[in-house]
Amino acid sequence: MIKKYARKMEYLARVRDSSEKKKGNGYRLCEVVGAEVGSSEITPLAQTLWSQVTEDFVSKNAEILEVVSKVLKATEKRGILALDRGGDRRRFYQHWVPDESVDFIIRQRVDRNLLHKGKAKKSLQLANTCSTPYAATVIKENQGKETVYQIEFGFIPVRLPQHPERQLYLVVVKGFGQQPLMLLTTKPMRKHRKVLWWIVEAYITRWHTEEKIRFIKSCYELEDVRLLTYHRLQNMASLVLAAAYFTAVRLGTQAKLKILAFHVLKAAKRIFGIPDFRYYALADGIQTILKRIGKGPVRQQEEGSTCLPQLILFEL
Repeated sequence: MIKKYARKMEYLARVRDSSEKKKGNGYRLCEVVGAEVGSSEITPLAQTLWSQVTEDFVSKNAEILEVVSKVLKATEKRGILALDRGGDRRRFYQHWVPDESVDFIIRQRVDRNLLHKGKAKKSLQLANTCSTPYAATVIKENQGKETVYQIEFGFIPVRLPQHPERQLYLVVVKGFGQQPLMLLTTKPMRKHRKVLWWIVEAYITRWHTEEKIRFIKSCYELEDVRLLTYHRLQNMASLVLAAAYFTAVRLGTQAKLKILAFHVLKAAKRIFGIPDFRYYALADGIQTILKRIGKGPVRQQEEGSTCLPQLILFEL
């Protein structure tokens, strides 16, 4: 998260914005969202904001492992972790591979060493020789443009040299680009199209979540928040996560809020209708409704108190 014009905010550090593909001063942000395979719905689960120049900072890996560990604990390790190539790290494998209760799908770098039939080979070398007997057509939408891919996929049983005790599988997908898409997974594979396709579709679902993460950042303008202290900024990131959860999960699904959802969508005043990814419209509508309310409910000041009235956020 780049703070382009910030100068006095605490612990500003050099970070890279992956969506803008540029570097600047700001903070690192790690978000975990849940999704069902093949579904467009998401559940924001956890979010953490940090700076690598604070006194208690250990490492980027430690920050990511901490937030993922919290999610695994809260969910009792249900589900499967899906990570991009940034998750292909020895430090992560040290935590997740020995634990048989943790499952993952991690996109591989081309230079990852894997054991196949007792011999160490690069992941790209294995992928190029992998048989891909199954085929499918995939349509990927990016910024309103659709691209059709004819893909083929298969798998090879592999192990990690550092953790040879656990059987893993390299699912290979050809057709998305010049190089094969390589997915390392703990889920048992066999020569069955439906079994393999589930892994491919699970990773494609991870692609879909990127749009939802952009929604969280853009609709709530987290990058424009002007809080000078580090901990206040972290607290605001938590509030944004709570607001995103309300919009994505409770407001969109609970029967008792259907009428509110209707008015919120109407308040958004979208000229060309509500897009499939309706969370943007919901966020706009919530903003419109809150503007009409004004400054919101205020707790009455106690007699004789010199403190200012406190805005009520949650009743405990």
